[in-house]
Amino acid sequence: MQSLDGLKFAEMVQMGAHHLFQNANYVDSLNVFPVPDGDTGTNMNLSMTSGAKETELQASEHIGKTAQALSKGLLMGARGNSGVILSQLFRGFGKFIEKQATIDAKGFAGAFQAGVDTAYKAVMKPVEGTILTVAREAAKKGVEVADTENDIIAVMEAFTAEAKASLERTPDLLPVLKEVGVVDSGGQGLLFVYEGFLASLKGEPLPKKNDATLDDLINAEHHRAQDFMNTVDIEFGYCTEIMVRFEEDKEPFSEEQFRNELNPLGDSLLVISDEEIAKVHIHSEQPGAVLAMGQKYGSLIKIKVDNMREQHSAIVGEDHKAPVSTKKVEKHPYAIVTIAMGEGIAELLRSIGASYVIEGGQTMNPSTEDIVKAVQEIGAEKVLILPNNKNIVMAAEQAVELLDIEAAVVPTKTIPQGMAAILSFNPEATVEVNQTTMTDALANVKTGQVTYAVRDTSIDGVEIHKDDFMALAEGKIVLSTPALKDAAEKVITDLVDEDAEIVTIIYGEDTTEENAATLVKFIEENYPDIEVELFNGKQGLYPYIISVE
Repeated sequence: MQSLDGLKFAEMVQMGAHHLFQNANYVDSLNVFPVPDGDTGTNMNLSMTSGAKETELQASEHIGKTAQALSKGLLMGARGNSGVILSQLFRGFGKFIEKQATIDAKGFAGAFQAGVDTAYKAVMKPVEGTILTVAREAAKKGVEVADTENDIIAVMEAFTAEAKASLERTPDLLPVLKEVGVVDSGGQGLLFVYEGFLASLKGEPLPKKNDATLDDLINAEHHRAQDFMNTVDIEFGYCTEIMVRFEEDKEPFSEEQFRNELNPLGDSLLVISDEEIAKVHIHSEQPGAVLAMGQKYGSLIKIKVDNMREQHSAIVGEDHKAPVSTKKVEKHPYAIVTIAMGEGIAELLRSIGASYVIEGGQTMNPSTEDIVKAVQEIGAEKVLILPNNKNIVMAAEQAVELLDIEAAVVPTKTIPQGMAAILSFNPEATVEVNQTTMTDALANVKTGQVTYAVRDTSIDGVEIHKDDFMALAEGKIVLSTPALKDAAEKVITDLVDEDAEIVTIIYGEDTTEENAATLVKFIEENYPDIEVELFNGKQGLYPYIISVE
């Protein structure tokens, strides 16, 4: 096959989506941290399904138009970090061929390479040994083969074979995978998509569904992948984005010259421009210098600077449901849109200043489109989005790019962080100032959680048995025990120090008020100077969410 059109590509998308759908549970099983919310396969499946649906509706013989339909569907349906990265891979793919009616082998390989470039730029600090590595190494091989091979099927065969080989190498790049003895879950999901593409091109049935269970895979201890990245490893600490509107009385703009001027200031540099505007993204230690360089060419019409060290330091550690609010949405000129699981938590967040609460969180990450629709429904002129979950931050950031109002993400990873951020909100301040202030507030709160183990394992010397209650202090498992009371008290003793003033206990739907009151009594007896607040969050999965300030 020397030429690929849009209708054939649409068939590839459908088969790739179906193959991922068939194996979503297997991909989920590779999320080995033993809490009940490993959902990479679910997120990728829902994201790809959204892309496939849009592709089916908008399929055209013009491959550029079909690829744009896939890009749109993925973009709006992206859920979780894995779904966002998948959407970025095909966003770059679609952009590369948007004007082409058909493509040849070189164009096919080039589109995949463009997708990799786009995805890497979308991630603040790419981690090798993940879906990004699999996509990058496969694309590189595809480009190499396309230099001497004009058969698209042959290129896709090489592409898929290299993706599989790259996936097998991921444990050598990411220590968490080697400890557990599994491959990267996101990379595995991507390989399923590619295998579907290849089967479609060759007119063959899909590869056999993988029915392996987690118990077949895991016989070793493991850690969270983010534990292997330290804040001090971030060389360029400020994620800086600006938009420059060109002016006639300023210096003539050259994209190449501007890129060369900015390059010494940091990494992850992206400069995109047209006749009127340039958009810049760079990680730098000198955001002020970036702004000054932009002003040489015109007016700064958008400025966004994130302290990535603060963001990283803040990290702690069913079915999808559409955005809901349990009361009528009021219109606000300046709004806070946040995400939470549990009616009680939603009401608590509203009571302290949240304008709209999207139902979601653990196991049910809202999509980019869900977040966009929530913001649009509230009708505000300025919006701050609080994900309250590390796996929703990228979807929230992607939503901001699709909005035509002033909006920013405060990268909250837990409900306590979300509460601290809301309480730091100043309705008189700009979006940028609030984003900085609210992000800074995350360092003032510690998060504890009690949940249950979904499998036997061992982490950091803690022996864990299925159905045990696990005490998590700042995302680290510090105790596994059959007794809920013991787990909750362990969280308190690990998080409370001499600087602690307030402990907030949010108990879930599987915890009684009587049990929660017993925990309050424990604190009052052992820490008499600490103020205790108790709320019924009605959340599932987590009997207790605890905040220490």
